Amino acid sequence: MLDRASAWGLLCEYTQSESLRKHALAVEACMRAYAKKFGAGEDELKYAITGLLHDFDYEKYPTAEEHPFVGSKILAEREYPEDVRRAILSHANYSGVKRESLMEKALFACDELAGLITAATLVKPSKNIADLDAGSVRRKMKDKAFARSVSREDITGGAADLGVELDEHISFCISAMREIAGELGLAGMAATAS
Repeated sequence: MLDRASAWGLLCEYTQSESLRKHALAVEACMRAYAKKFGAGEDELKYAITGLLHDFDYEKYPTAEEHPFVGSKILAEREYPEDVRRAILSHANYSGVKRESLMEKALFACDELAGLITAATLVKPSKNIADLDAGSVRRKMKDKAFARSVSREDITGGAADLGVELDEHISFCISAMREIAGELGLAGMAATAS
């Protein structure tokens, strides 16, 4: 059985970086929202945990030879379902695992975008995701120097593979991340000062 608390424990066991943990939470929020949108019902927790754990091994095993392969072995040892492991493997273009299911496509579509949304929020004077919209994210996408490690190609290709128009996808993920803005550190300056 999938359990959110044990998945969070696994993430924290392997990931000390607060920013990587927040990225995991952001992708989890986007995945949970897509599960609801797709009417995935009982799979909502599976989508969410897949998002939460997609990079759990990255801090300790950051190379293309290791991530996400080491993580997949750890998940297998802990008896995580094969479709969760497959989705996590498929989010790495170099893994050789083709994205086929909606969950796999959603994870790939949300991963890089969640990072760009976070970066775009943090450069706003308010540092509040409530002040972010798809247009401002699109403008940041055009600036090659901004968050240069974020693959624009993965963002646009991910939305296309998911069958969602890019602005709609961006707005959808912003909305999902707003739900947990405080946890993500994206609730603005006033919220962090209190």
